[in-house]
Amino acid sequence: MTFGFGVGDFVVVIGLANKVRKGYVAILDWITPIDYDTRQNDFIARRQEGTGQWLLDSVEFQTWLETDKQTLFCPGIQGAGKTVPTSIVIDYLRTRFQNDPNIGIGYIYCNFRRQHEQKPRPSVPDSVKLLYDQHKNKRTRPLLDDISKALDSVVTDFSRVYIIIDALDECIEDRARFLSTVFNLQAKTKAKLFAASRPIIDIEKQFKGCPSLEILASDNDVRKYIDGHMSQLPKFVLRPKQQDLQEEIKTEITRGVEGMFLLAQLYLGSLEDKTTPRAVRSSLKQFQKQTPGSSEERKLEVLSLAYKQAMERINGQKAGLMLLAKKVLLWITCARRPLTVIELQEAIAVEDGDLEIDKDNLPEVEDMISMCAGLVTIDEESKIVRLVHYTAQEYFQKTQNHWFPEAEADITANCITYLSFDNFKQGFCKTDEDFEERLLSNEFFVYAAQNWGHHARKATGSGQASVSGQALGQAITKFLRNEANVYASSQRLFAFVDYSTDSGFGEGIRRQIKGWNLAAYFGIEAIIQLLLSDATEPDSKDNSSGTPLSWAAENGHEAVIKLLLETGKAEVVSKDNSSRTPLSWAAENG
Repeated sequence: MTFGFGVGDFVVVIGLANKVRKGYVAILDWITPIDYDTRQNDFIARRQEGTGQWLLDSVEFQTWLETDKQTLFCPGIQGAGKTVPTSIVIDYLRTRFQNDPNIGIGYIYCNFRRQHEQKPRPSVPDSVKLLYDQHKNKRTRPLLDDISKALDSVVTDFSRVYIIIDALDECIEDRARFLSTVFNLQAKTKAKLFAASRPIIDIEKQFKGCPSLEILASDNDVRKYIDGHMSQLPKFVLRPKQQDLQEEIKTEITRGVEGMFLLAQLYLGSLEDKTTPRAVRSSLKQFQKQTPGSSEERKLEVLSLAYKQAMERINGQKAGLMLLAKKVLLWITCARRPLTVIELQEAIAVEDGDLEIDKDNLPEVEDMISMCAGLVTIDEESKIVRLVHYTAQEYFQKTQNHWFPEAEADITANCITYLSFDNFKQGFCKTDEDFEERLLSNEFFVYAAQNWGHHARKATGSGQASVSGQALGQAITKFLRNEANVYASSQRLFAFVDYSTDSGFGEGIRRQIKGWNLAAYFGIEAIIQLLLSDATEPDSKDNSSGTPLSWAAENGHEAVIKLLLETGKAEVVSKDNSSRTPLSWAAENG
């Protein structure tokens, strides 16, 4: 039976099938919105047939499998391809013990990009139902201590438990505390722990004295991968008379990557635009000149060079193709959370002045991926579009000012244009049914409503856009003065699903927040300054009696608080419908 748990930078899925009832499914969705079964299916689907068997056959793994309270630490260099082997382990365990209700299998896929939305996800016995009841009225999610207590009751249901953690190095927040929780759980039970990570000193210290097995892309696995993807190369490479060239490609790439599976993917992708055998062989020689070596710094250097070369190939495409690729990479790199295919299509399709989504402007999925020089992939089950590896994310974050210097301003503009569409002019939806229909009919609406202000705060505070008198500032203030569209946007921002009943979104969808207050909620200082200069009332109340000052105080935006107080018109003791004042919010936030 499969279950899971997690915290901070990652979440684990707990799925006790024999205990999951209708209400419990909703509770799991409340604890975390991320579906980790889907992630497992995505990862295992990428496995090239026959790869990873060395791990399952190893003495270290077999010993771990059969020994109670055993820990197996699997360090691996960045780009070695640790996630797929981890998914192979999970798949092996699930297949072997699928008919044994006394075996529990928990798995964790850490992802440094989803820290702000990942929360612990426990199973569904009465202890978790109690957790939900305690938090639902506050509209909050439980903390690690709450989950740890719930986990104790879950794990004792099994005679044996396997815990698998992937990419532990990508868990930054609460890593030591979480590991302490897992080790304590292991000490109280017969749980076995399998953890894969980059060889980072503080992580290695946590596993000192534990059996270990290094994960590297074996030459055999790399060759199998290349064999399985040779069809993506130009047709001349695949001709029968070029068998020697095909063998050279497999041999030289395998030799050049030195155990880094990611490099094999990038190198193979870099051959896709070659037009002659000579050009292919020239690239193969270059691979040998930039072998990764043994140091972490050198490996990062080689990966960064590979990403730079991929961007140079993108820049060498025709203008329209290059523009599409850069839009895709901009959104994937700079969005605050991973986007689905349709979300990304709509985000890219939006152009200044649009009043609705133009279906004829939606780019084809195949084009979005193929133009990106192997840097982008799609998770087939979740339909999430992502960069090929987290090191690519790190590369683009470091080089954002070079490749995407106006990313935050561009994203803000697209979000504002989308939220200003005509189909949101009816304002807030009065029923759950209408609200759900709006969500289903407008795929990018959720992201735009929840995140436009965060991007705007960065754009207007980073020099990407000079707000006063400039197009971005004008677009934002125009949107904020459009009451109906603001109500539509804020309704999604504050919607809260009441999982304790079948009543759907409940009173959470009744909240109407004014434009002033929305700017304060997001802490967009430059826009607040614009509104103040336009003599807008700085103490306006929304239908929950919240004021700009209370919203800024609740969310800890000190610069906006200072601006509002300097007007002399903002009341620090004005109560909202929950009897909270700006002063009480400020005191709570320190």
